[in-house]
Amino acid sequence: MLDALWQRRALLVSGKGGVGKTTLAAALARAAVASGKRVLLAEVEVSSDEQDGPSPLATLVGAREPGPRVTEVSPGLSFVRLSPIEGQRLFLQEVLPLRMMAEAALRMRALRRFLEAAPALREMGVLYQMLHLIRRTRPDGSPLYPLTLLDLPATGHALALAALPDALLSVMPGGPIGRSVREGMGLLRDPALTGALLVTLPEPLPVSETLELATAIQRHRIPLAAGVLNRVPENPFSPDGRAAVEKLLDAHGPHRGQRALGRLDRARAAEARLAGNLPAPLFTVPDLPATGMQLVEQLAQHLLLRPAPHAPSRERAGAQS
Repeated sequence: MLDALWQRRALLVSGKGGVGKTTLAAALARAAVASGKRVLLAEVEVSSDEQDGPSPLATLVGAREPGPRVTEVSPGLSFVRLSPIEGQRLFLQEVLPLRMMAEAALRMRALRRFLEAAPALREMGVLYQMLHLIRRTRPDGSPLYPLTLLDLPATGHALALAALPDALLSVMPGGPIGRSVREGMGLLRDPALTGALLVTLPEPLPVSETLELATAIQRHRIPLAAGVLNRVPENPFSPDGRAAVEKLLDAHGPHRGQRALGRLDRARAAEARLAGNLPAPLFTVPDLPATGMQLVEQLAQHLLLRPAPHAPSRERAGAQS
């Protein structure tokens, strides 16, 4: 299943805050590199104030000086922070006859304020920079970055990026912006090229939010590549062992172990609910005691060695096609 993911040109990692999305994005990048892919790991700069700010994603993979220019982290892995203003600069360089004209335009304070204030133009800058990087080739014509993993900052940004092509084409259907948007639309909506990975936790509310996000993303025709159920607790019990523990708890009253059993039950219910309703394969990822880069490496190894994911239910998969 991972091999199928690696065949895409772009994977969009999304989910609510606190579900471990950024750590999973870093682990997926490491797993892809270990599988022989050249990977560009990217994050989105939410505001201009973040241009020189810390990057948790960069820290997790050991990237130094994260910014809008691509930097090599290790053999096969590069890192970049997608910036709206960098994407807008690249776009202006393409449409204006001279590079110096694009640089001069961006130095105009009024234009900079306009570009930063208009949400659609911010998202367009991010999309255009991503397109620019995906277009880049090696001397033999092969892609410089065969796989781009994009860690989206929050659910709202995933939906904004998904809705961007239709929003811009409704007001600017032609010209260089229209052409770029249509190219971006071709990338984002082609299941052979792009897929969304939705990360969630084995709890009722995060699962409900993930299913809602899956519906919203599909409404904008962004293909779903997979779901990732993160931090799944280990179940140490056989059916007989579980029955024996429940019998002991019934006989001796409340115990702290009941909370652990309740968490196991919620995780099992969450997995069953996602497997039955998410129209995409489902990966489960264990709850590991490590943190930081150590956790990223352990998760990457788990992804490389894990069994096949749950396949989407036939009814939901049929509805998606």
